[in-house]
Amino acid sequence: MSNIQKDKLFQSVREIVLEARKNVYRSSNTILLKMYWEIGRLIVDDEQKGASRAEYGKSVLKNLARQLTLEFGKGYDERNLNNMRAFYNSFQIWNAVRTELSWTHYRIISRLENAANRIAYMNEAIAGNWNTRTLQRNIDSHYLGRLLETPGATGSSTPEHYIKDPYIFEFLGLQQDSTLSETVLETALINHIQSFLMELGKGFAFVARQQHIATDTSDFFIDLVFYNYYLKCFVLIDLKTNKLSHEAIGQMDMYVRMYNDLKKAEDDNPTIGIILCTEKDETIVKYSVLAENEKLFASKYRLYLPKEEELKELIENDRTKFELEK
Repeated sequence: MSNIQKDKLFQSVREIVLEARKNVYRSSNTILLKMYWEIGRLIVDDEQKGASRAEYGKSVLKNLARQLTLEFGKGYDERNLNNMRAFYNSFQIWNAVRTELSWTHYRIISRLENAANRIAYMNEAIAGNWNTRTLQRNIDSHYLGRLLETPGATGSSTPEHYIKDPYIFEFLGLQQDSTLSETVLETALINHIQSFLMELGKGFAFVARQQHIATDTSDFFIDLVFYNYYLKCFVLIDLKTNKLSHEAIGQMDMYVRMYNDLKKAEDDNPTIGIILCTEKDETIVKYSVLAENEKLFASKYRLYLPKEEELKELIENDRTKFELEK
């Protein structure tokens, strides 16, 4: 048997083993989730028969945890039984549970008070292949709330479903410093490209840094270029370490026009341009081409994760202004 035949045999066997392992994981994960869901259902049903929530937590769950631990070992302590109860309360219809996610994912999601947010984060975690650390980070940073428009149940098709304001770059480990240069920020984002792509959101693929665009008379360099395969278009990003200016808007408008003319393929949708800046002057936004060009956006960024109240205020102010501008 030749080496090529051996390699083909190895790859064929390897694929069978990997697929079998995936099926075993999916099957065991589904069984585990269904078991926890059923336990949660029984606890909730028993609790609703008349015992007060306080007394239930103090006595019944404690005794149940002790008995189950003696019988089956770890995994049935009082805290985890409370997690199972929260899991069932959050997803009272079993068919609503997506078994692509793990028990740890559901422990995190079940803490969310808003039912619509639970469903939305579940779907986004699956679509984005988020691990549990990313899921927790995105919940803490109000990932969905920072989108200009929340994706609907029927899917997302407009740039507003993919573009955020503000963006959070705490993963860079940079200090909020007025002397920070655009080159340092750009290099840090490239060095943390996986985290940056995760923050950008679904469907973004990195294309180029400082991409050269040449015309008959001039040369230009675009900071960062991405492609979004859901929107089917290129996304240009211009980094600014200061406030938004009309010069930056004019420059991005020119970049987008040039990219459409020189780089975009016939089957690509029109190019999108995003200016990332530290602050926005709403007068400039209102009276510039940003107000009329649906493919140009300006978003703030933060190099730290704001406290929850500060972040909520940022998001609320931005959404109010975005709605007024539409």
